[in-house]
Amino acid sequence: MQEITIRCCSINRAINNSTLITNIFMKRLTAVIAIVFTITGCSEKKEYKNLFNDPFLYSKTVKAYNYVVMGNNLAPIVASRCYTYAAIAAYEVVAIGDNRFQSLAGQIKHLPVIKFPDTANVNFQYAALLAFCKAGEATTFPEGSMKDQISILDSIAKEAGMSSKMKKASIALADSVTVQIIKWSKDDNYAQTRTAPKYEIKTDVKGRWVPTPPQYAQALEPNWNQIRPIVMDSASQFLTPRPPEFNLDNKSSEFYKWVMEVKNAGDSLTDEQKHIAEFWDDLGNRSIVEGHVMFTAKKFSPPGHWMNIVGIAAQTAKADFSTTVAAYAKTAIAGFDAFIQCWDEKYRSNLLRPETAINNVLGYSEWRPYLQTPPFPEYTCGHSTVSASAAEALTDVFGDNFAYTDTSELEFGIKNRSFTSFRQAAVENNWARFYGGIHYHGSCLVSNEFGKKVGILVNERLKMKK
Repeated sequence: MQEITIRCCSINRAINNSTLITNIFMKRLTAVIAIVFTITGCSEKKEYKNLFNDPFLYSKTVKAYNYVVMGNNLAPIVASRCYTYAAIAAYEVVAIGDNRFQSLAGQIKHLPVIKFPDTANVNFQYAALLAFCKAGEATTFPEGSMKDQISILDSIAKEAGMSSKMKKASIALADSVTVQIIKWSKDDNYAQTRTAPKYEIKTDVKGRWVPTPPQYAQALEPNWNQIRPIVMDSASQFLTPRPPEFNLDNKSSEFYKWVMEVKNAGDSLTDEQKHIAEFWDDLGNRSIVEGHVMFTAKKFSPPGHWMNIVGIAAQTAKADFSTTVAAYAKTAIAGFDAFIQCWDEKYRSNLLRPETAINNVLGYSEWRPYLQTPPFPEYTCGHSTVSASAAEALTDVFGDNFAYTDTSELEFGIKNRSFTSFRQAAVENNWARFYGGIHYHGSCLVSNEFGKKVGILVNERLKMKK
């Protein structure tokens, strides 16, 4: 089969090119900045204080990074790592410059004390933005992946009249913090897992996971439980209960009921259920087959979606710059550890996907889930775990019963959804994976419960505000 890669947004398909994706965003942001300068005339030479102290600019910078991550075809768990170190670098700059906040060093047991140069002339918001961009570059590719965004920040500083002394001091602080965060990141065992032995797929054991159509891709990141957590003591700190015993011969068995729930729901989805499934799909690279051609539809992965939600929440709450940066960092960390907890269980239980059980065991060979099955074991659900953890982190920052409208998927042709709380959004995600036909609902319920445990631990151990 010939394989080509393109990007789908609604019904339009464009060439899959991360630079193109980023440039589209940059043009939009540059236009906004131009309007700002036209209105203000930048006659006030200290205008940069207001321009850089804008939390929306930080959110837009994270959004630019979303496009870089998406363009690089990074798996959700790898993307989570990228967001986490970039967000921590920015946060540590904020903790240096805003005495309401404190460093994560010491709170994260293995994070060394951050050393920094003289800050007498630093604009801390500019430095935090730069630190996010530079740490983000260091964890993605190609080299200089955030150079356009850095160039835009540089233009703001220049046009707004920032002195060369302040600019130099701000860059020095950003560079110093970034170097230390990236050095620390290199001890998380990520590099070692790149050369780990290939995962062995066993087809002679009933109930075990096997690759699924249309790609029949190899198991994704089977060694992710070896990655060093940020807050958890170990990948196995929160051990989930065992999934039901594999038994499709007995129609009264719990597992048979799990499987048939998925099939029956998939056979009679309502338009609302389809919308919920599509909204939370977040399969960063979905393969589509048309005849003899396979192409890839791109969109944000689960951590990218939740990073977007952080920006929406910050804007809705009218949060200040430092609070916004802290919210991104806490949410990213919660997602990072949640993925480690989940992936530790996935390759322990190694449970087959509903699609495999329905096709190969029950004999409904033509049945397909509404969403595409991702290439890793079913139990537990990664998106449900991460969503529950992120929801706890955001609830800690912005409070419960926080109503917002999630516009994250609109650019991909999927209409908005509104929620009364972050936890409600996480619960809806449970149903989305079930409606999509890629997870058993019982598995999603367990995932939500244990994702909460990770998020609560993050909230308990990381006290960002003094």
